Amino acid sequence: MGKKTTIALTVGAAGVAAWAASKVVSKQVPREPKTALEFNETVVLAAHGGSVETPENTMAAFSKSAETGVHGFAIDIRLTKDEEIIVFQDEMTDRTTDFSGKVADYTWEELNRADAGYMFQDQDGAYAYRGKGEKILRLQELLAAFPHLLFVITIKDSPDTYEGSLMPSKLWRLLETTGDQDRVAVTSPFDEQTDRFNLYAQNKVAIGAGNDEQMKAYTSFTSQFGHLYKPNADLFCLSNKKGVFSLRTEAFIQFLKGLNIKVYYKGVNDTERAAKLMSAGASGFITDNPSAMMKLVQSAEQ
Repeated sequence: MGKKTTIALTVGAAGVAAWAASKVVSKQVPREPKTALEFNETVVLAAHGGSVETPENTMAAFSKSAETGVHGFAIDIRLTKDEEIIVFQDEMTDRTTDFSGKVADYTWEELNRADAGYMFQDQDGAYAYRGKGEKILRLQELLAAFPHLLFVITIKDSPDTYEGSLMPSKLWRLLETTGDQDRVAVTSPFDEQTDRFNLYAQNKVAIGAGNDEQMKAYTSFTSQFGHLYKPNADLFCLSNKKGVFSLRTEAFIQFLKGLNIKVYYKGVNDTERAAKLMSAGASGFITDNPSAMMKLVQSAEQ
């Protein structure tokens, strides 16, 4: 046996020994159950209230989706110039309203004058909601309007911005005041934001995985050391892929579910894809077309 072969075998044996030792000393600890995420059926959340038939993030959208029987909403939040938390996806106001410029440059009183249905076009190309009185919503009024539904709340402001630096504490104080800790999950693409929020919440609120946490979980899953993964989130809101990696495999879903992590898939608007994900074990869907998804889920569970 040559020297290189001997070295390779030695290194390989050491790797196997390290893996075996880690299996002995490390025990996976599932996340503690969170009331907000405990459902007996597949969950359907309307993204931004639903944007196929109504303008996103408006009371018209949330009300129409609620009528279909959805379990809740997936929403984005941002902070205004005077530090009000509003339900709004973009950094800029231009795409959906008759205003122009950054959300953070306006006070709530100013944004309350915007037409939130101004840019919405229906399937015939008509601006059916212009001048219909649809307003930008504050988070507290939306929570109050639908007290029985789940909200998955995404902090969109970057932690590097002034607004982002304030949002975790502002959000916690609002939820503490309204008493809605047990029916929301807080997430962000920026793991720093959920980490900072949880410093205030102290695990009283369900936490969603940010970009780094998702990749950490996937890397652990695809390695031989998945048993070493210690999750920092209760919910994964996933797309089909993260870069070149597929995140919709049944094995990955089951890996997360074994840690008591709920797995919701974003951007699910066609029933064929949704049915496949349901079969793979997905806990829920975030969709622009809640009426179609509710029909699928209800028929599947009859």
